[in-house]
Amino acid sequence: MKKAKIYIPNKSPMQSGYGKTDKWILVFETNNPTNNPLMGWESSNDTYSELKLEFSSKELAINYAKKIKIDYEIIEPRKRKTVIKSYADNFLK
Repeated sequence: MKKAKIYIPNKSPMQSGYGKTDKWILVFETNNPTNNPLMGWESSNDTYSELKLEFSSKELAINYAKKIKIDYEIIEPRKRKTVIKSYADNFLK
């Protein structure tokens, strides 16, 4: 049976905004990965590991997984902590 992860990707450390972090991604897990003896790379005969499906909501991704009878794991996004800073706080000690 195929197994997949459903998650929202983290923002890239190279970007300051939160663009492209509103889509839910469904990614299949690799079955039986093997090492390529020539290059040492990890490879697999499973082409599902190359798929990366985007959904606008978590419910759509779950419904798709249920429709195709895929076992899935949902990884909920963590809540971001925002620290409100002020330049004046550097001088108020």
